[in-house]
Amino acid sequence: MEGQERREQLLFLLEQSKSPLSGTYLAKMLGVSRQVIVQDIALLRAVNKNILSTTKGYLFYLPQQQKVKHCFRVCHTTEQIEDELMSIVELGGTILDVIVEHPIYGIITVDLMLSTPIEVQEFVRKVNTKKTVPLKELTKDIHLHTIEANTEEILTQIKTSLRKKGYLYPSS
Repeated sequence: MEGQERREQLLFLLEQSKSPLSGTYLAKMLGVSRQVIVQDIALLRAVNKNILSTTKGYLFYLPQQQKVKHCFRVCHTTEQIEDELMSIVELGGTILDVIVEHPIYGIITVDLMLSTPIEVQEFVRKVNTKKTVPLKELTKDIHLHTIEANTEEILTQIKTSLRKKGYLYPSS
């Protein structure tokens, strides 16, 4: 299968799936290595295809015009990750990403796509069981989240909740 044909098939698989597909699964389906999938995803993103890399795999994402977004600067301990994320999703927000501003490496962004308590719990379980540290540890716990919600009112409620819990960084 030629590269362009494979990328079209890859995009088709992602568009048809309601849940993330792992690189390993996609590689097996298309008869290539996982590294080829990574390269194909990069090429598809370069031509403005909305493909997110989540902890569960790749996901085709159509941004919804009627939703609103805000980037919140937060700071908290590793033990408070679940409470912070639950505070957002329980009010109706979707955590699109985590961003850190590293003094050497610049801006590092990782897609999260967390919108339910179950997704938050699974993410926290992975953080706790993998032998790694959260990105926020690179920047003394200060990081940003892009939050998407149906209304400005929901974003205001999320901001209020984060502020009350002491998670909202003073400059936000």
